[in-house]
Amino acid sequence: MTLHTEWLQVEQGGQQISLYTARLENAKTPLPVVVVIQEIWGTDEHIRHVARRFAEAGYLAVAPDLYAEGGKRKPGLEENRIEAAKKFLDSLPHGAWFDEEQRAAELAKLPEPTRTEVSETMMALFGGMAANGPVFLSILQGTVDFLKTYEHSFGQKVGSVGFCMGGMLSAALANQTDLGGAIVFYGRLNPENTANVSCPVLGFFGENDPNINAMIPDYAKAMQEAGKEFEYQIYPGASHAFFNDTRVSYNVDAARDALAQSLEFFRTVLVQA
Repeated sequence: MTLHTEWLQVEQGGQQISLYTARLENAKTPLPVVVVIQEIWGTDEHIRHVARRFAEAGYLAVAPDLYAEGGKRKPGLEENRIEAAKKFLDSLPHGAWFDEEQRAAELAKLPEPTRTEVSETMMALFGGMAANGPVFLSILQGTVDFLKTYEHSFGQKVGSVGFCMGGMLSAALANQTDLGGAIVFYGRLNPENTANVSCPVLGFFGENDPNINAMIPDYAKAMQEAGKEFEYQIYPGASHAFFNDTRVSYNVDAARDALAQSLEFFRTVLVQA
């Protein structure tokens, strides 16, 4: 099995977008598309690996780099800087991730310049969603628009799958543009992002993720009232980020089942006539 992978720099809607793409070299194109939307950690090796897994299943997999600007990562959000921040956070109890006092106390123990670099990167990561959500959606919309004319996906259906931050964006994108289907892995759900959804939405969540799961009932109700299709599964004993096999939260049973369901979902909504 031989994959063709490459980074594309495309101009779309007045913005330059960086796309990691993967497809089977011997697969006849155009192919249906799975847009893989990053976690807060960026289009890192884990997300690129997820894209390759969907490519191996016969799709053109495309992972936009939401942190790139003009083809390059924004300062402080380079992959090595994010990995350093991730390593620091992994040394803390998860509850301390969002506790400014606890984080500051642990940060103070780091030597310079590591302390300043990790602090700057965490501020960019955790403070960026509220300010940059519309920017991220603009990049994703531009990606979908590009795929409509791209030679390897021309005329094919496009679906999205996102993880954590990307899960929230996958649901929001389904409300913004014409997708064949959207999958949400443990992303925040907004019931206000339902009126314009024109495709089925599938969600996967871990039982031990109460803050995220608390948003599911209102979203499900809004989708039902709007006549939209939304199905979801909550895996017993699984935590947030259960699909990420580079994290301590990885749950192989939940991840295996969710991947199988995702592949069947995309086969149904993107491939079947």
